[in-house]
Amino acid sequence: MHGPLISADKTVNPIPVVALSASELEAYLDAAGSMVKSWAKAQEFTAAFGETLAVPNEAGNIATVLFGYGESQRDALETGAALNKKLPAGAFELAKGFEDPAGIALGFSLAAYRFDAYKKVPASKSQLVISEPGILEELAPIIAGAHLAKDLINTPANDMGPEELAAAACQLFEDHGGSSKVIMGDVLENEFPLVHAVGNGSDRAPRLIDATWGKETDPKITLVGKGVIFDSGGLDVKPAAGMILMKKDMGGAANVLGLAAMIMKAELPMRLRVIIPAVENAISGRSFRPSDIFTSRKGLSVEIGNTDAEGRLVLADALALADEESPELIVDMATLTGAARVALGPDLPPYYTDDEDLA
Repeated sequence: MHGPLISADKTVNPIPVVALSASELEAYLDAAGSMVKSWAKAQEFTAAFGETLAVPNEAGNIATVLFGYGESQRDALETGAALNKKLPAGAFELAKGFEDPAGIALGFSLAAYRFDAYKKVPASKSQLVISEPGILEELAPIIAGAHLAKDLINTPANDMGPEELAAAACQLFEDHGGSSKVIMGDVLENEFPLVHAVGNGSDRAPRLIDATWGKETDPKITLVGKGVIFDSGGLDVKPAAGMILMKKDMGGAANVLGLAAMIMKAELPMRLRVIIPAVENAISGRSFRPSDIFTSRKGLSVEIGNTDAEGRLVLADALALADEESPELIVDMATLTGAARVALGPDLPPYYTDDEDLA
């Protein structure tokens, strides 16, 4: 794996990182000798969580890095993220005191993510050397999927329209030996009328992406993702403050594609299907209006109350399609809605399901 995680080999001479709790610090410094102890005292290193101390050798180069755990071990992802933030440039390896190196490596790599497609930035300043090949193999699908989702979400809507989102999905499945189709035009209007209605106001044509991978005999798992590449609110137009981040309204689609990438790269035994309604909720003479009534794919009539409630419309048709083959599990992801944050705050993920055990 390239990037922030690299394999140990003869060309890399990594600097060891030693983890210490606050209670372990004094004994460690006593054993390390007077020079290290004096240096730590001069730098006021207390082994608080996330605190790092680069210990030099006689030549002035970094010999060891001390990493503070505070009073006790922390979550591995949090630890890895703190390491990525605090370590100086160079290659490092976890030497002593770290638990769950795979979790730390994952946190390190996720924290190293940068969206640099539109500017020149330096490469990640630090790298973590992994001596166990199994960890790299385990983390590769997760990191690849997470970074794919982030890249798709961060790409601005002028470069990430329905066509580009569909192309990214189709390319992903082609790369892993899957298949895909994109439904547009009259077929979309006739078979997925709600998807067509929401996206018809944009000059960039709406479409529905339907991709599959895996053996038909394996359990059927279907992922559905909201792919509203930009949400102006339609004719019930959003205020500017509510529109500024609406390039992320395809975050549900990005997340199901990230998850699909993880599943396919890990070669999990399932028949995977991904369904994404890809639309732009824009304003024009073709835009759908409040009080319009459409008949959904399922056959239910839907009256439009507010055109800024577009996500549930496109998902209604997509979920109806997903349910028609009765898969073992359907997982739907979407950026719905501001009211969820009001109810649950920013840290709890809002969801609902008819399966109490799954919940």
